[in-house]
Amino acid sequence: MALLRGLTVLNRVSPNKCFTPARMFGNGTNTLYQSGPQARFFPPSESVMLLPGTYKNKVAFITGGGTGLGKAMTTTLSSLGAECVIASRNLDVLKKTAHEISQQTGNKVHAVQCNVRDPASVEAAVNQLVNDVGLPDVGLGLHLNSSDAIDSAKYTKLFLICTVNPQVVINNAAGNFISPSEKLSPNAWRTITDIVLNGTAYVTLDIGKRLIKAEKGATFLAITTIYAESGSGFVVPSAAAKAGVETLCTSLAAEWGRYGMRFNIIQPGPIKTKGAFSRLDPTGTFEKLMLETIAVGRLGTPAEIANLAAYLCSDYASWVSGAIIRMDGGEYVSLAGEFNGLKKVIFFFPPLKSIN
Repeated sequence: MALLRGLTVLNRVSPNKCFTPARMFGNGTNTLYQSGPQARFFPPSESVMLLPGTYKNKVAFITGGGTGLGKAMTTTLSSLGAECVIASRNLDVLKKTAHEISQQTGNKVHAVQCNVRDPASVEAAVNQLVNDVGLPDVGLGLHLNSSDAIDSAKYTKLFLICTVNPQVVINNAAGNFISPSEKLSPNAWRTITDIVLNGTAYVTLDIGKRLIKAEKGATFLAITTIYAESGSGFVVPSAAAKAGVETLCTSLAAEWGRYGMRFNIIQPGPIKTKGAFSRLDPTGTFEKLMLETIAVGRLGTPAEIANLAAYLCSDYASWVSGAIIRMDGGEYVSLAGEFNGLKKVIFFFPPLKSIN
């Protein structure tokens, strides 16, 4: 009866008189929703979380590093002392981003053109990565003496160990579009899976093999999505490919831990980035609907994801491997609960003590 009373009242009252309207912000000519009323309890903290110098003398390789989440993660790692190498197909965008971040943080950022769909392009990019960051002090490798002069095998091993390889690899390159699955062409399917799944595999395997040969460890991080776990209509190639990325990473976490490598995954919920929203939600309609399913009442920010990424790739997280961490403001659990929709009427229920 209490439920019926609540629903009856709901039908009589205008929603505008019951709920504080969401705050708005502009995006070109479109007005988009920024947050619900509860978001005031969960303001984003966008300052860098870790201590300065956390990444000093470390090299980070970030695919898709020129824009969006990739740019945010690069900025955070660079501000913490990392020497970053960012890669994507658009070299002009990369160079602009690299210069901008270097000016901001005072640390060098390298731009490397790479099409992750092409194994040859990935190999060339990783070769350039190794060349750009140079060679560290030989003290990090083997110690030589006069008897080693003719030992070419030992010199080869020395070169492999002393060549700088990235201590952090972030697979962030992605592609996506919205389409009814019955309208997907083989080329549409292949385009997304080549970027997301095959691209991640090519980068991971190329760098991983070099690290194994050089007897050096590293931490790998992949950026996926919450629907990699649940699946989702209308973005089926992306959902399938991201699920494959997660299986790739958890499998290698088990297999390559013996080589000193960690693998983790972040599943971001909706993050306000210009690129993603301009392509997937140009009118802002879907953003408004999403906010209704996010428990904390707002979208995430690139800086929040960047802080989590910086932690997972740091020495502070050296015991974290094979983890899939969802960071979505409670969206997944809100969508999963059968009765969660009752939050729309809960304000009209009698006080709890009167419900027997």
